Amino acid sequence: MASTTQRLTLQEFLKLPNIEESPAWELVDGQINQKSMPIAFHSILQKRLMATIDQVDSPYEAFPELRCILSSNSVVPDITVIHQDRVPSENIAVEGAPDWMIEILSPDQSTTKLIAKIQTCLQEGT
Repeated sequence: MASTTQRLTLQEFLKLPNIEESPAWELVDGQINQKSMPIAFHSILQKRLMATIDQVDSPYEAFPELRCILSSNSVVPDITVIHQDRVPSENIAVEGAPDWMIEILSPDQSTTKLIAKIQTCLQEGT
């Protein structure tokens, strides 16, 4: 997982050319971090959770690695769950905090950074 000490605004971050490369880059509290490359167990768990959520008769849909543009941050939860009215039609990102988010802690991932990301989304309405 890569990160930089460079601090950016949301507008500066969104202009970077590589933020959608795999794994995606995120901006939380002005700090840029690249998500961890998922291992097989992570991907299997992600797939099964999404399938379970999507099988429920509900107006919510689950998406893997969907970018959410917050007021001053940009996060890419492992699973983003949003109301069908919020599904982006043309953009590759959803505006605002996800209705629900699921994060799967990877062995090389910082628990502190993951909690900060979740708290950021909770403060914006997740």
